[in-house]
Amino acid sequence: MNQFLRVLPTVVRQIVRSPIRSGLTIVGIGVAMFLFVAVEAMREGVHTATQVQAGDTTLVVYRENRFCPFSSRLPQFYGDRMERIDGVTSVVPMQIHVSNCRASLDVVTFRGVPQDDFDVAVTGDADIVGGDLGDWQSRGDAAIVGEALAARRGIRVGDRFAAAGITVFVAGILQTDHPQDRNIAWVHLPFLQEAARRGGTGGLVTQFNVSVDDPTRLESIAGEIDELFAHDEHPTATRPERAFVGRAARDIVELVDFAGLLAWGALAAVFALIANAIILAMRDRVRDHAVLQTLGYTGPLIGWMVVLEGAIMGLAGGLLGALAALATVRLGHFSLTMEGLNIEIASNWTAPAWGVSAALTLGLLAGVVPAIRLARRDIAACFRAV
Repeated sequence: MNQFLRVLPTVVRQIVRSPIRSGLTIVGIGVAMFLFVAVEAMREGVHTATQVQAGDTTLVVYRENRFCPFSSRLPQFYGDRMERIDGVTSVVPMQIHVSNCRASLDVVTFRGVPQDDFDVAVTGDADIVGGDLGDWQSRGDAAIVGEALAARRGIRVGDRFAAAGITVFVAGILQTDHPQDRNIAWVHLPFLQEAARRGGTGGLVTQFNVSVDDPTRLESIAGEIDELFAHDEHPTATRPERAFVGRAARDIVELVDFAGLLAWGALAAVFALIANAIILAMRDRVRDHAVLQTLGYTGPLIGWMVVLEGAIMGLAGGLLGALAALATVRLGHFSLTMEGLNIEIASNWTAPAWGVSAALTLGLLAGVVPAIRLARRDIAACFRAV
């Protein structure tokens, strides 16, 4: 094993001896892996946002056969009737106002909630930084802005912020682990109802977020809610929150699934680039290999050097592309938004780790065939080729 590791400096020198070819190959691998990691980050974000989990306890009540927030209208008094259903722990009426209802990377979403329901409406662990909940409660036009939206738009506490015809005062920045809450601006429900001119204070809302006490009863309680309003003027469609996001973002889901084909194409490009670089290198180093054999290098050892060269180039290109993709996603704070719902592009290390592993594996595989051919070649054949 020590013998196989000792050749590592020699392999690195061989790569460096052809800086243009090696550099272009590594850059090409990096570009392909950038695409692969970016697509995988999108797929991971879609999966996280749309797959219902066993511990989910939130239902979204929407107007039946309505999709964009502009078209969903439900009487606010529906909330009182939902609270009387067995198993329901809280009901939060919400007014949603968006700058664009179509799929986009930069949509501003306002969510209006009653002042006393803010803590219930915010999901998961959350913390207000640079401001105070009291500042939000004391001012009618105040907003608490999610950290991702604030970073994307350069918003700070104390700023005046305007979008989609709504102007608010930024009272705080919300840090949370919930992707929907990171990309919206929370405002007072009466203020948004009046500003958006959608029914007026105490009139109509876009949706209700219903919390239940037992995750296993999500579907049964959703059925009870829809049955309760089935014959009213405004019938409802109730789904678990993640299923609701998945339905609203179905076009994005299909788009990301199609982008997965590009990711596989990127992997094929990586394999082709490494294999081509190794084959060209083997043609240029026929004399070198003959000299190595005269110095006592065995066929398997020379073959291992070829495989190692492919692995090193794959690893270098994979790291280059994966780190560039991770930096782009984290600095850009990108989220795919449709119908007021956000799907964040994942910014953790899972996708880059997969990308680097794939590049390394493809580098090893790309060098196997040239390595076998070279290992079987005797010294006489190498000198005749010179």
